[in-house]
Amino acid sequence: EVRLVESGGGLVQPGGSLRLSCEASGFNFHDSAMSWVRQAPGKGLEWVSGISWNGATPLYADNVKGRFTTSKDNAKNTLYLDMSALREEDTALYSCVRGYYNKYEVPTMGRGTQVTVSS
Repeated sequence: EVRLVESGGGLVQPGGSLRLSCEASGFNFHDSAMSWVRQAPGKGLEWVSGISWNGATPLYADNVKGRFTTSKDNAKNTLYLDMSALREEDTALYSCVRGYYNKYEVPTMGRGTQVTVSS
């Protein structure tokens, strides 16, 4: 059974930082690309970042580029999202996705971790 469990969310002030983690099990994480998506209240899923199986050439949405960094530790079966310079518009439920996110397919994703950016 594929299992993706996110953690690390919380309440942070604008300009602050957070590190999200996604622990994966039930599939070959080492050989899998992974993605992060988020969903703000009342909005649809938004792709945030993607990373290849070996962690090379991570990709980012334009609105997080330069502020977010995604990484993958294959030895720990864990995906990370380091977020800095957080803005109120980054407030959302963040989830990790197995593989590269494709908006035309139903993603295999975890339940998410809530990030709230507010003063």
